[in-house]
Amino acid sequence: MKSRFAVVLLAAGLLGCSLYSLYSPYRGFDRELFVQISKGSGTWAIGQKLADAGVVRYSWQFWLARAIHPRTTLQAGEYRFEQPASVAEVFSRLGRGDVYYFSFTVPEGSNMFDIAKLLDAEGIMPGQDFLKAAETLEGFLFPSTYRLTHATTPAALCQMMTAQFHKEWKKLMPKETAEVPVTDMVKVVTLASLIEKETGVAKERPLVASVFQNRLRLGMALDCDPTVIYAALLESRYRGTIHRSDLDNKNPYNTYQHAGLPPGPIANPGTSSLAAALHPAETEFLYFVAKPGGDGHVFSSSLAAHNKAVGSYRRASERKARKAR
Repeated sequence: MKSRFAVVLLAAGLLGCSLYSLYSPYRGFDRELFVQISKGSGTWAIGQKLADAGVVRYSWQFWLARAIHPRTTLQAGEYRFEQPASVAEVFSRLGRGDVYYFSFTVPEGSNMFDIAKLLDAEGIMPGQDFLKAAETLEGFLFPSTYRLTHATTPAALCQMMTAQFHKEWKKLMPKETAEVPVTDMVKVVTLASLIEKETGVAKERPLVASVFQNRLRLGMALDCDPTVIYAALLESRYRGTIHRSDLDNKNPYNTYQHAGLPPGPIANPGTSSLAAALHPAETEFLYFVAKPGGDGHVFSSSLAAHNKAVGSYRRASERKARKAR
């Protein structure tokens, strides 16, 4: 009888110690730690992974937490650990899906090369890997802020960005309008990318769109400097300045050498540029040049008026350069 009581007492003690251990903070790692829990992982596999990483002391502790909470659904994802935590806290975090994310912001007008540089600079993923995944998606990598984890792949990031593009595109289309054919969508996005790169002033974008539409209608070359830069980027020879050789370049994207729109987008436009491409202002403007003060552009309907505006811009630039010496 006494031996049976001793066994029961010992078992109760072991159980009590085991339960107590679930609520004792533990940290078996040196610095900030990230653990990826894959979809479909079982309780034992998760516990082992957490134990191997030093998040919990023993894998069986996590299994015990599961026995106490059999109906809790553990959620996959990346989890960040920094401070000592009990098994109960860790189990609770996985149960409520306290997944770690960090923000990555793509500015409006960024092209795929810009995005690749940002990814490299922020240490998120190799830029070259992103460029391979984004090679045919220029224009559809919507500029926004995205929530990523260390496990996010270039293909997954591209999927997020293109999904956001289609979401924003649908908002711009009237409900009664049928789906726009892909070829027409590419033309709109291509035009929007030129608008985006030509002006950062939102209210000017419908005016810039009207200039390009008027020139297209008349068969005039678009003479868009950002397309010259993009052609040089595609050939890995852009060095920050447009040279005569760039203007003479026969690359299909160079709108000084080829009439009409370039073969595809040269950047990833935001909502206002897409809206401007879909709904240009009704004007007779054929030209525009930056204002001397840099706060927008002067729009002109004739070459004479445009040349006058260009002269004003150049004189202002020369005065500014003299003062800077």
